[in-house]
Amino acid sequence: MALVPAADAAQAAASDYVLQPQDVLRVQVFQEEDINRLGEVSVSQEHTIVLPLIKTVSVKGKSVRQVEELVRDLYNKDYLVNPQVSVTVVKYAERSVSVMGAVNSAGRVLFPGERALDLLEAIANAGGFSRIADLKRVKLTRRKPDGETTTQEINADELVKRGGSGAPLLEKGDVIVVPERSF
Repeated sequence: MALVPAADAAQAAASDYVLQPQDVLRVQVFQEEDINRLGEVSVSQEHTIVLPLIKTVSVKGKSVRQVEELVRDLYNKDYLVNPQVSVTVVKYAERSVSVMGAVNSAGRVLFPGERALDLLEAIANAGGFSRIADLKRVKLTRRKPDGETTTQEINADELVKRGGSGAPLLEKGDVIVVPERSF
């Protein structure tokens, strides 16, 4: 089994990152200074970016790699012949979750750049479980796009015993509550 160098792994993770509103991108087209002069563009709340010639481009639900392909296709369609396009995230939108209750440092926990964050990582980043935490009744509350909230009870004790395997991935705005044990 070949090991992937850390820089290559980071690059792969960055190109698979799904763009979010408020991400700042650098879109460059090889040997097209008029286009590159734009510099950086922000992803709008409507999940769009605006680029010279092709105007408004929807990036909703797309990874960095998919946006590169989309921009390449749009420029290739009417304006350039086989353009080489590079899209880089210059600044990631702030994404966080709240961790409350029986943890050692309750509060907001930020997602690490382009990476995902799971329940156990978020709790670890909040200082870990306190000595009075009830690991078997951790609650995860999520607000859906329609405004409805869902709450699920998770047995974090089982997740820890499995080495973190199966820990749910978190989404921006999730709330984790670790209750205290009943004595």
